[in-house]
Amino acid sequence: MATTLMVDYIISLDGYGAGEGWPGFWGLEGPEYLAWLGEDAQDGLIHLMGSTTYRLMAAFAGQSQDAGSQALDDARKIVFSSTLDEPLSWRNTELARGDAVTVVRELKDRETLPLRTLGSLSLSRSLLRAGLVDRFRVVVFPVITGVTGRERIFDDYPDVALKLVQSRTFDERLQLLEYIPTVLDGPPR
Repeated sequence: MATTLMVDYIISLDGYGAGEGWPGFWGLEGPEYLAWLGEDAQDGLIHLMGSTTYRLMAAFAGQSQDAGSQALDDARKIVFSSTLDEPLSWRNTELARGDAVTVVRELKDRETLPLRTLGSLSLSRSLLRAGLVDRFRVVVFPVITGVTGRERIFDDYPDVALKLVQSRTFDERLQLLEYIPTVLDGPPR
C-alpha cells in the first residue's frame, strides 16, 4: 500500500519561514503548541529534507530533551544532497542522491510510514510540482516580518488549489491549517 507525503511549514502571517534576529517560533511557542509538536512527532514518520535543512537541524541534534526533539532525533530521516558525504552525523539519517522526485515516488510505493518534509523549500516545491504531495500543512504565527523576514515560503510555487481538511488554534494565537493540494495549470476558468 502506498504511503502519504505531507509538506509541513511554520510561517509568519506574511509567508516567511524565519526572521533575522527573531527567536525560534518567533518567540510565540506556547505549551499547547509544544505539547502538540511532541505528540505529532511521536506518530512514526520518515522525515525528508535537503542539505541546508539537514545542516541546520543536525547542529542542534541531541541538545534538547523535549519530547519533540527527541522524537525527531530517533526518527528515520532522509536527506537529499549532492554535496554531503556519508557517514552523516545525525543518527538515523540516510543520504539520498539522484533525482528527489524519482526517489520519493519510489518511497511512496514501498514505505508504510508516512513521509513528511522538514523545511526544505526547494525540495517541497519540486515534490508538489510533481504531484506527489498528499497533504499541505502550515502553522501560521501571528507576526509580520516584512523587514526582517527570511525564506519566503511560496516564491516560485505553481498555482495550487487547497481544500481545507483540518484547522486548529493553539495557545489562542497560532493557526494550524491542513489542506489537500491540487496543482493547477493556471487560474480556474
